[in-house]
Amino acid sequence: MLCFSRDSEILAPVTTDRSAGGQVIHAVLQGKPATLENTLVFPPSGVIPFHGFTMYATPFCYLYDNPCAMYYTFRAFYLRYWFRLHTVSSHEQGIVALCLLFERLLQCHEPQLWTHFKNLHIQPIRIVFKWLMRGFSGHLPPEQLLYLWDLILGYDSLEIIPLLAVTILSFRKENLLQVNTQQNVEV
Repeated sequence: MLCFSRDSEILAPVTTDRSAGGQVIHAVLQGKPATLENTLVFPPSGVIPFHGFTMYATPFCYLYDNPCAMYYTFRAFYLRYWFRLHTVSSHEQGIVALCLLFERLLQCHEPQLWTHFKNLHIQPIRIVFKWLMRGFSGHLPPEQLLYLWDLILGYDSLEIIPLLAVTILSFRKENLLQVNTQQNVEV
């Protein structure tokens, strides 16, 4: 992850994507005038790490013995998919669109569960948001996670993630209809 944070080649694709927002932190060298030559992007990759960020890279450790091959595969996957999961944007594969897709799918295919949550003032997206934002990394065993990520690659779409989230809630429907607090839903 240290290599990733210092990889300045990540900055351009993430910040030039019109739908990605492109927020970076600029710092001026201490004791220097605030000119373009004295301004640095922090971190050099333009990606500010957050709790759980390493969960995007960890599954690749199961696939590669060579750290260089693992790093470049992770970086390619991040630039293709993962940066959209923690960047607010209008992109159809962004986290906002995926949250909306989750809610629409749940409301359409599990109206009884949707109504149950609404009657208890439970926001279903709060239950699954970590799943969506992390691409289920840390929430599924590595073998299942890699199957899910294979589907993302195969369909070239992150829409698989909210579909799986709805499927899990649907599978747990009987138990979920018996709980009455969000804390009990998350257990």
